[in-house]
Amino acid sequence: MSNISASAFSDTKAHYDLLDGLRGVAALMVIWYHVFEGFAFASNSAIETLNHGYLAVDFFFILSGFVIGYAYDDRWGKSLTMKDFFKRRLIRLHPMVVLGAVLGAITFCIQGSVQWDGTHVAISMVMLSLLCTIFFIPAMPGAGYEVRGNGEMFPLNGPCWSLFFEYIGNILYALFIRRLSNKALTVMVVLLGVALTSFAIFDVSGYGNMGVGWTLDGVNFLGGSLRMLFPFSLGMLLSRNFKPVKVKGAFWICTLVLIALFSVPYLEGAEPVCTNGVYEAFCIVVAFPILVWLGASGSTTDKRSTQICKFLGDISYPIYVIHYPLMYLFYAWLIKNQLYTLGETWQVALCVYALCIVLAYLSLKFYDEPLRKYLAKRFLSKKR
Repeated sequence: MSNISASAFSDTKAHYDLLDGLRGVAALMVIWYHVFEGFAFASNSAIETLNHGYLAVDFFFILSGFVIGYAYDDRWGKSLTMKDFFKRRLIRLHPMVVLGAVLGAITFCIQGSVQWDGTHVAISMVMLSLLCTIFFIPAMPGAGYEVRGNGEMFPLNGPCWSLFFEYIGNILYALFIRRLSNKALTVMVVLLGVALTSFAIFDVSGYGNMGVGWTLDGVNFLGGSLRMLFPFSLGMLLSRNFKPVKVKGAFWICTLVLIALFSVPYLEGAEPVCTNGVYEAFCIVVAFPILVWLGASGSTTDKRSTQICKFLGDISYPIYVIHYPLMYLFYAWLIKNQLYTLGETWQVALCVYALCIVLAYLSLKFYDEPLRKYLAKRFLSKKR
């Protein structure tokens, strides 16, 4: 996510229900993307289905910027201090980070505490990795506590890399971005957009795609920073200038478009520019802002639609944070049994998918919401 997690509207402001729903749709697509990533990982081949599912992270970042700008921009100096903002964001984000880290440690131990190449990892390194993940200290590739051995910032729960950048974005917002005028923010967004587009179309990472940021190796930190900063800042700019347009069926239209965008096959071609990078830049710079604008413009028209969007929004952050530890077990099972396609494994894949949703809902209701309620009562000021 991210990030997927920015559903922290002001207590006195109405929710954008459709944006909640779209965040949930994107989170569910991420699970399927990682299912197919498992087949590619097990067979040492390219991802062949939902090829652009990783762009959900960029969609999460623009949603995060929009929602944070909407929720907090007009509260600074009135009911909101910097200390209060950081406490609110920590209470919103970090309980699930801790749970995701614990689940990651448990699933790693279930796998036998071994790296993907079979190298055994000492339990002390697993505990150190757990501690680092809880306190959001990223692992350097090759370090002893980088326990899985494939370079992840957070080897017990890989997707935490995007939350790491979400935290950076929140800090920059509180210290700097919120103070910018509309004109200055526009200039910043344009410059970041040019930088991100250049990174994508000239394939700076060498991956042939924008799936960067998950490791501190090479140019990943630069790429991850651009993937967060541009859509995050753009989302804030959109929230400042938002004027709804008339649109019917916005949620379903946006849902279908999102699925279609994520499902486009990898686009071959590297000369004179990376064709796939051009597509990625189009999604992030053009398509996603339009979808956010349409989603914010629409509204649910019946009780059932409202319930669907609320459910999807509620589970979106938990499902993003807790699903990957289960994926590690799924990947290990695929590798052990040399299974490489959905056709061979669809029953197990569906069970893993359903288990992710159920576990996310249980985590939300019996851990995240009660703990956040307690922490808010204990640490947040009562003024609004």
